[in-house]
Amino acid sequence: MNKFLGNPTLTPTKFDEPKQGINNIVVNTIYYGYQEMIMEKDVPVKMSDGVTLYVNVFRPNKPGKFPVVMSADAYGEDSFSHLKAIRHTWPTLGAFEHSDFTTLESPDPGFWVPNDYVLVKVAVRGSTTSEGDLHPWTMSEAKDYYEVVEWAGVQEWSNGNVGTNGVSYLAVTQWMMASLNPPHLKAMIPWEGLNDVYREIAFHGGIPNTGFYKSWADSVVERWPDTKVDDMMKIQKDHPLFDEYWEKNKPDLTKIKTPMLVCASWSTIGLHSRGTFEGFKQASTEDKWLLIHGRKEWEMYYRRESLELQKAFFDYFLKGIENDWRENPRVRYELRDKFFQGQDKIANGWPIEGTKYTELYLNGRDMTLQLSPVKEESVVSYNADSSNTETNEVRFKIQFNEDTEITGNMKLKLWVSAEGADDMDLFVGIKKYDKRGNEVYLPDFNHIENGQVTSGWLRVSHRELDEEKSTPAQPWLKHKNLLKLSKDEIVPVEIELWPSGTLFKLGESLEVVVKGSEIITEDSSIYRVQRYKYEDTVNKGTHKFYLGGKYDSHLLVPVIPKRD
Repeated sequence: MNKFLGNPTLTPTKFDEPKQGINNIVVNTIYYGYQEMIMEKDVPVKMSDGVTLYVNVFRPNKPGKFPVVMSADAYGEDSFSHLKAIRHTWPTLGAFEHSDFTTLESPDPGFWVPNDYVLVKVAVRGSTTSEGDLHPWTMSEAKDYYEVVEWAGVQEWSNGNVGTNGVSYLAVTQWMMASLNPPHLKAMIPWEGLNDVYREIAFHGGIPNTGFYKSWADSVVERWPDTKVDDMMKIQKDHPLFDEYWEKNKPDLTKIKTPMLVCASWSTIGLHSRGTFEGFKQASTEDKWLLIHGRKEWEMYYRRESLELQKAFFDYFLKGIENDWRENPRVRYELRDKFFQGQDKIANGWPIEGTKYTELYLNGRDMTLQLSPVKEESVVSYNADSSNTETNEVRFKIQFNEDTEITGNMKLKLWVSAEGADDMDLFVGIKKYDKRGNEVYLPDFNHIENGQVTSGWLRVSHRELDEEKSTPAQPWLKHKNLLKLSKDEIVPVEIELWPSGTLFKLGESLEVVVKGSEIITEDSSIYRVQRYKYEDTVNKGTHKFYLGGKYDSHLLVPVIPKRD
């Protein structure tokens, strides 16, 4: 019988049937029918400090040594039905299928084991039955992960080659662990995961994020009520600047030498997209490939095309199969046109070679963006009081006279002052409009359907740039000192807009929005997780913006020249 056809005479095992120890199970896979495999449940792995972690192992039901696919997180190695439950609670998460033995954001044993891989699911310290305290998104998790990789590399069912794979938290742990370079780690697939907790989720441009960051932190505590879990909200409050706490828990991405297939998206702005691009850019390995999409992360991760790409990558680096993997383009990306419509493009690297960075100057007289510097000075303003969420914005628009691809990092430079305040929280959005003036919505933050092109944030007192790390298109903030504004002081600020890839056709428009509150809002009673929320804003008084003449306020956009 063809192994990929499965055996329809078998009875699938329910996800809650296996007991501790070795179990012979039948998995109702999506692509291969009913498949027999071995599940070793709650296998102990002792750490060097004496603490025991527990893992689940799924392996082929036959003798041999196989490469290992591994993931690690704090969600629980037995939360098998969680993904499907979330999908129906949030119908906007998209369509995705997996076997019942797939845990949250994890590789599906129903795909990997029939393809002769061993799948290892790690419960990090303090989660499920693993001993110890839980320290989410820290380098202490990375050190444990390192040890489990090395353990798996020498097991009797292992060929010595370990690859890591997974989404979100499961990508975060990969970035951190891979910076330590365990010898048996031979390949990695970080699929949309942050790695700079301060800049990418706890603080956006220095503004404390009390939306998803808080709800996620609370959910971890709720999941493991009998475990001592780091108080992430207290950490955020006690460490408002990028101090030694954040520094020690930020991996040195330049030390990563592991071959990698990285997936980034235009649609997890404010969470995963920035870190995913930075991981790809900064990693030292020459063996790295980048896939970029503008859709929904779990739907993209579990679709068959993505699984086959992941498998081809692991076949090459973990099995040694010559499958022409190296002929794949280094960067493959979706150039978005509108919701779930776009073009597949390729490039040799990131940022894209030949990018023409173009200044679009803000004109305060007619609220437009223009290619030439604005000669006449002007001032525009709004009431920034935190109770005012209706008229606290300014907008500038440009209509394109030819098809224009904008792919990469944008930067907004402004000259600003605050009347009646010594600080400012600025929220920036880039929007697309069709030739009839209707906004073109795009997927955002996984579940949001009325998203925009990209977003950026800045607390003006955090405006100090790291000159060594900053580039013309990507300002890098130090977040080390508070530079408060004095009365009537006008200062230049540079706001990082997270990477995006969008096609603006002839007659379509780009609009930049600068606001005193979050641009995309949602009813938090509808969604279990809120996109962004900022309850600790410094805004009051009046925000003023200085344009034209000596005030070169502009939006810098990455224009990709037309290619055959």
